Amino acid sequence: VCSGTGDQFTLESGGQFDRFFQLGNAYYFQADYADAVKWYGELFLMPDAKEREYYYRYAQSLKAVQNYDKADEMLKEFYKNNGGDKRALLASEEKNYLEVIKKNSGRYTIADAGINSSRSDYGSAFYGQNIVFASARDKGQLNPWSGEYCTDLYISNLNNDGSASKPVKFGGKINTKFNESTPVFTKDGKTVYFTRNNYIDGKTAVDKNKITLLKLYKATKDGKKWKDIKELPFNSNEYSVAHPALSQDEKTLYFVSNMPGTLGGSDIYKASINGDGSFGTPVNLGPEINTEGRESFPFISAKNELYFASDGYPGLGGLDIFVAKPDSKGGFEKPINVGEPVNSPGDDFAFLIDTSTKNGFFSSNRDNGVGSDDIYKLKENKEIAEECIQNIYGRITDELTGKPISATVALYDSKGVFVRDFQTKNDGMYDFGKVDCSTSYKVKTEKEGFDSTEKTVTTGSETGKSLIDLTIKEQRLNLGGDLAKNLDIKNIYFDLDKSNIRPDAEIELAKIAEAMRENPGIKIDIRSHTDCRNSAAYNMALSDRRAKSTIEWLVKQGISRSRLTGRGYGESQLLNHCECEGNVKSTCTEVEHQMNRRSEFIITKL
Repeated sequence: VCSGTGDQFTLESGGQFDRFFQLGNAYYFQADYADAVKWYGELFLMPDAKEREYYYRYAQSLKAVQNYDKADEMLKEFYKNNGGDKRALLASEEKNYLEVIKKNSGRYTIADAGINSSRSDYGSAFYGQNIVFASARDKGQLNPWSGEYCTDLYISNLNNDGSASKPVKFGGKINTKFNESTPVFTKDGKTVYFTRNNYIDGKTAVDKNKITLLKLYKATKDGKKWKDIKELPFNSNEYSVAHPALSQDEKTLYFVSNMPGTLGGSDIYKASINGDGSFGTPVNLGPEINTEGRESFPFISAKNELYFASDGYPGLGGLDIFVAKPDSKGGFEKPINVGEPVNSPGDDFAFLIDTSTKNGFFSSNRDNGVGSDDIYKLKENKEIAEECIQNIYGRITDELTGKPISATVALYDSKGVFVRDFQTKNDGMYDFGKVDCSTSYKVKTEKEGFDSTEKTVTTGSETGKSLIDLTIKEQRLNLGGDLAKNLDIKNIYFDLDKSNIRPDAEIELAKIAEAMRENPGIKIDIRSHTDCRNSAAYNMALSDRRAKSTIEWLVKQGISRSRLTGRGYGESQLLNHCECEGNVKSTCTEVEHQMNRRSEFIITKL
């Protein structure tokens, strides 16, 4: 029996998975995401604990049916349970990934390649003026994994008008009763590397789970025949090796494997091709490219760009195609989603392009195709723009001393949604890392015993940095102290024999209300006073009315009544010598008397 040579290497086996786990996984790994959503949905209705990986698989399946809101919910849970996973970190950092993908979209024109059958067709390669690809169109061995026949390699001539001739079988003895797929040719057309099931000389080998795995093979051309079919030295009967790609100088072979040391379901590796035809030790491309998900189907363009398929980066669903441009150190920059229409909610993979003509091909199982997987031709109309990256950083200092201070500083988006935070050290420096260009953010710093401070910043439209320094001031609130005095708020005065709130008093009371909103834990006792004129009993009643009037004003501003107490003290607590004894009138001026007609805001709880 043959097993697939597509994007899936192994199906989880073993363990006591219940029916929903098994069905969800089975459909997920067959790229039947609609049915995967159905069964994962049933799974997530159950109260039982779920393994964190299922949050990610459910999210990917939801994206494939374009339920992006629900997918984002699952990704949040995935991040909460597994923040160290690169996929979780990307999901956290790139909340607006759909906007980023939208910016990169519309750069290609695509169409059916004209070579597809009702079966699976995928994984094309340039071969002179021809295209060679894998197809399950010919009846033979049945692949129980996909329900289709095993794939052979086919060839089609590419005409000048962009059309392709009728495909015919390619490679003679390269094709067997098992799967062959994803070839890549040297520029002279005399050597081919390709993927095949673990089969040679009429024999097959399976791993410990009785799965026929994948291996890489090499063949050379002698006249019109391909001969010397040999497997590569880093193949194994314990893991898969597949999907070869060649560097432009043909000195490096890129491929995919789930060998020990792989970060996820499958990673992209490279191995040097030595002058004597031997190969160097495989090297994992590392976390700069690989994730805990599936990376597969690499292709190196004439510009040394790495195109590959992945479900580990934020995308539209299933496998998306990404491109990573070469950096100055011989590696690759951060991968960029190539956008629509090449990417879709389905699986999109096996991208290749001729950078001189801008023509190329890719494979997809998107809706409305001819078969289960189909090959599409593409025309690149506009190159992908360099990624715009901004960086928000700065220093937190004490407003009074000017010295750097250790504090927590948080980043929020324009809607007030938390993005991430940073704890500064003694140097007061913070750095939020990469953020989006042309985007509004709010930076807010908090420290116990200090007033919070915030600033709004809009990042630049080009790659660069945004410096945002903040100062924080130590809180002067103290238990038993007057809130108004602590915050330098002017006294709240009343007119003679009046309890209504004056317009000038409203301005100061608004500051009291704002301070209480910013410090939701404090409670205050409002103490109102009068001058000595009139009887002591009358003044006590008047001051009580003033306290109640102040409380009612604050309640109307949204301050909870449970945080407010108060009463009047009449003339019992004069601030100056302006006393009235018996029938003797005070000689104080009106200004001196007004000092006693006041309200105090004593902090009773912090």
